[in-house]
Amino acid sequence: MSQYLLSVHMDENVEPLSPEEMEQSFKDVGVVNQKLQDHGAWVFAGGLHEPSTATVVKAVDGDIVMTDGPYAEAKEQLGGFWIIEAADLDAALDWARQAAVACREAVEVRPFQDIPES
Repeated sequence: MSQYLLSVHMDENVEPLSPEEMEQSFKDVGVVNQKLQDHGAWVFAGGLHEPSTATVVKAVDGDIVMTDGPYAEAKEQLGGFWIIEAADLDAALDWARQAAVACREAVEVRPFQDIPES
């Protein structure tokens, strides 16, 4: 089994969900989370606070520089993620379809690199 990152991307240009829609989305995501766990595909998941809560840490000329706010100056930011185990990309894409419907946002699927055995 391979591990995949399913990352949820929030778009600031899209009108936010109403409180009722948000509550239903949380319930729907809970159903997907339970399915992932029941099928042994769940590794870890989490939702993130707003991009404005981020701190960027960079090494510049041997010094550490910290700045407030997200690293990328973009209208689309990472809002949450799942790390799952799936037999192949097609299986990971099936989970991503369910995740996108549940959270009502775009979900990007990326495989983790294999770690060479020593």
